Amino acid sequence: MKTLFYLVLMLMFFGEVKAQETQLSWKAAQKQEGEWYSSPEARRIADNLLVYQHKTGGWPKNIDMAVKLTSNDIDEILSEKQNSKKHLGQPTMDNGATSTQLWFLAKMYKSTGNENYKKSVLKGIEYLLDSQYESGGWPQFYPIRKGYYQHITYNDNAMVNTMNFLKDLMSDSNEFATLELGAPLLKRIEKAYEKGIDCILKTQIIVNGKPTVWCAQHNRNNFAPAKARAYELPSYSGAESVGIVSLLMEIQHPSPEIIAAVNGAISWFEEHKIEGIRVERFRNNGEKDKRVIADNEAPAIWARFYDLDTGEPFFCDRDGIKKKTLAEIGIERRGGYRWYTDSPQKVLNSYPGWKKKWGVK
Repeated sequence: MKTLFYLVLMLMFFGEVKAQETQLSWKAAQKQEGEWYSSPEARRIADNLLVYQHKTGGWPKNIDMAVKLTSNDIDEILSEKQNSKKHLGQPTMDNGATSTQLWFLAKMYKSTGNENYKKSVLKGIEYLLDSQYESGGWPQFYPIRKGYYQHITYNDNAMVNTMNFLKDLMSDSNEFATLELGAPLLKRIEKAYEKGIDCILKTQIIVNGKPTVWCAQHNRNNFAPAKARAYELPSYSGAESVGIVSLLMEIQHPSPEIIAAVNGAISWFEEHKIEGIRVERFRNNGEKDKRVIADNEAPAIWARFYDLDTGEPFFCDRDGIKKKTLAEIGIERRGGYRWYTDSPQKVLNSYPGWKKKWGVK
């Protein structure tokens, strides 16, 4: 009998563990497809999004919105959203926030027909349209926060994600057609998207008359490269520029200006790739760390920041002083920040097909 008792306990325990393991994270929930959006789990997560949505229509960032909420959790979230100084009271487009929630809820409305989800999407669309500058760019936070947050923000694809969502709303996709946005709203969305493209072209860094790439932030008034955090100085960006080029390459029947912008960025990526090294992650007395190792077989990589005057890669600690090598950076920033990227290779790989499709020389 004891053996049977312990066996039952073990089955109950492992069954509970398995149930916990299969509960989706917010990141995993966004990758689901088809019929899953009609499931109870999908509806539970969608209802969470309604709780987290700010009165302005946006969402805060860096929260696992798929975690099961108790009534106390919900009360706390609703209370904290009222305080603009609290994290939950700061809706943003940074780190995928707002656009990812809107994509999810649009799919939920298509699958369930729940009008609350459509209302939430419409509110979110108004948030994106209201937060756009007259110059065509978007800030990192809206309502606008003082400091570098008010710059036009390409960092972490904040503006690119916003524009990609607007582009999807204008598409013939069945997922978005069910929203029945209507001609007046679609016209406003189209205008916002076009202004965004114009802003991208105006912020592209021009050197000796030749388009290059972009900084992670640009001044909202004069479009110049701008500083963000102490270690994020004005620069050519080897990382954030990738999302911008990808967006431009997806435009149908590109204008001569867009073709020139893409050609210039591709040339810059080719000229600034770094070969013969790789970045290794390791633990240094228990802390995350990175080091650069010579390796002639390693694929090309790019630095995140390139000096606007010399075009050379640079690195920066919280003191705001440029360094030539990653080894000169303190372990906290060296191991806790992505200083190199291989993402430009994706646009280089797709460039020949893009040229052929549009007859670009």
